[in-house]
Amino acid sequence: MKKSWIGKMATIALTATLFAGCGSNAGTSNEGTGSTGGNSTDKPAATEQAKKNNGKLTVYIGFQEDHAMKAIELFTKETGIQAEMIRMSAGEILAKVRAEKDNPQASVWYGGPADTFVQAVEEDLLEPYVSPIAAKIDAKYKDPNGYWTGVYVGAVGIASNKEFLEKNNLEAPKTWNDLLNPKLKGEIVMASPASSGTAYTAIYSILKVFGDEEKGFDYLKQLHPQVQQYTTSGSAPGRMVGLGEAGIGILFAHDIIKYQEEGYDNLVLTFPEDGTGYETGSIGIIKNSKNQDLAQAFIDWALGTSAQELGKTVGSFQNVTNPEAVGPEQAVDMSQINLIDYDVADAGSQRQRIIDKWNAEVNK
Repeated sequence: MKKSWIGKMATIALTATLFAGCGSNAGTSNEGTGSTGGNSTDKPAATEQAKKNNGKLTVYIGFQEDHAMKAIELFTKETGIQAEMIRMSAGEILAKVRAEKDNPQASVWYGGPADTFVQAVEEDLLEPYVSPIAAKIDAKYKDPNGYWTGVYVGAVGIASNKEFLEKNNLEAPKTWNDLLNPKLKGEIVMASPASSGTAYTAIYSILKVFGDEEKGFDYLKQLHPQVQQYTTSGSAPGRMVGLGEAGIGILFAHDIIKYQEEGYDNLVLTFPEDGTGYETGSIGIIKNSKNQDLAQAFIDWALGTSAQELGKTVGSFQNVTNPEAVGPEQAVDMSQINLIDYDVADAGSQRQRIIDKWNAEVNK
């Protein structure tokens, strides 16, 4: 069996300081002071009520660590509500929420593909909450019953190391079949779908591109010998390719762009012309958790413009879902790539079965 790369889970607890009254929303021109999203006239009542609660909110976050830390910091600054966070990959969050079902240790799940949230809903792990801010967000990016709401969108891309390509007289992959080139044997890195929402999004996308599950799995079996390592984190392959530890990586495009912006100018970003999928990074409330009023206030804040515009300041270049928010200039123009019709509900309902099949037939 291929080794899954299991590093120590990065767990960061950041306890923010309680502020008196509302904090400032400096830098967000269309929000009033202390607003949790939208204009100052539509401040959600949940936030006002939550301020009377002296408790502390715990959030499981699927963002990269720098974004996660700044999000908690900004939330407390703008709302005056204490919070702490633990950062994990989406699959790890789902596993933790499932294990803690009878005694939840966190109240909010923030970030990670919506299909993981769909599976959580089917397992009765989430609490519905329809935020007033959610009305601004396109219906395709949210659950109609409020179990999850999208905060960003990101497409699956391919990262190639420029020096590796030149050394092997290769062009950057333009189709999924290009990844089967014999010169790429043992040179591809991607995450394990068991731990990573990124990897599951990629695998589900491949199955849809090939139009038939069996054909898709035949492809994944051919891809397997090409894979050097299945990482725990979905974004890790990008850094590995940038460092020259592998030639090719499969991950979300916004993470590739992040590494490019950090100085890995040897990374080449391409998208499969035969079709690629995308995630709707989401947020939801964990069922039977403590401080539900604080959790609702966090949801309101996360859907607002201030929270959605934070990403671009810390190197997170996803497309935002709130139409009033100004997204990153570096974000992918989704209209310029061949996106599949990604069925979030189907992807979520099939998730565990597909992962189990992948483990049994591919990663053996």
